[in-house]
Amino acid sequence: MDVYEYAMKVEKDGEAYYRELASKAMNTGLKNILVMLADAEVKHYKLFQNMKNHEAIAMTDLDVLSYVKNIFVIMKEEQQFDLDLSEIALYRKAQEIEKKMRDFYLEKADEVDRSQREIFLKIANEEQRHYLILEDIINMVNRPASWIENPEWYHLEEY
Repeated sequence: MDVYEYAMKVEKDGEAYYRELASKAMNTGLKNILVMLADAEVKHYKLFQNMKNHEAIAMTDLDVLSYVKNIFVIMKEEQQFDLDLSEIALYRKAQEIEKKMRDFYLEKADEVDRSQREIFLKIANEEQRHYLILEDIINMVNRPASWIENPEWYHLEEY
């Protein structure tokens, strides 16, 4: 299996995993975040598909971070913290996958030609952002009252 096929398979699996998590999420805000992450994986899949087929690559807006910040603010305003602690293991698993994929894309960026290197690095950066979003969800589930009050929002910084 070549690098593009592997990346496409993992992105497809990631999309399915996020959609499954979204279907189980009781909280509307959290469900929206998980759907956004699934949609981001679809964009990644399409980029790799275009690269594999030597088609033109449109660098679409991959950044979901600003939308996630807004959802967290809305959740705070509406006091939506009815989250299930048992979900943490599922988010940690997703976080592990994001970390592995970030590392994979960083490694492969050194193996592809110069024109595709930038795309691999950009997607690796996106995977890191997804990792951080999941970390924020885990922290919010663990301590919803104090987490959202953090005035620095250091965990949601833009890159």
